[in-house]
Amino acid sequence: MRLTNTARRFVAWARRVPGLRPVMLSPVVALPGYWFATACALVWGGILSRGRVSRTGGLIVARGCPRWAFGRAGTTIGAVYLTRDHLATAVLQHESVHRAQWRHYGLAFIPLYVAAGQDAARNRFEIEAGLENGGYR
Repeated sequence: MRLTNTARRFVAWARRVPGLRPVMLSPVVALPGYWFATACALVWGGILSRGRVSRTGGLIVARGCPRWAFGRAGTTIGAVYLTRDHLATAVLQHESVHRAQWRHYGLAFIPLYVAAGQDAARNRFEIEAGLENGGYR
């Protein structure tokens, strides 16, 4: 997939730039990216879920979204979990880990996640979130 190759090249380039990693992962840079992603996803999820938005722990859950609005059974962007109806406790725990990853990496999470690959069994972010809780096993 072309996007994956582009993301991998970006991540490889970023590793070669001295001092870039600490700057990108600094809370001063990462948190505004996380907030921006959360705001965008909240608008997107609020519209597509027709207002069926609730808070579960640290997650903002937009349920009832059309299937084309997210990947697999649901997607977390920032603090917002977009889904149609996948609301099991294990899934919400899995998505809460993704929320924490977004908070740590900010917008850098996008190329890092894509570069980690589509195979969940090898994607370090999915492994950290719990493959079984995410419905991958």
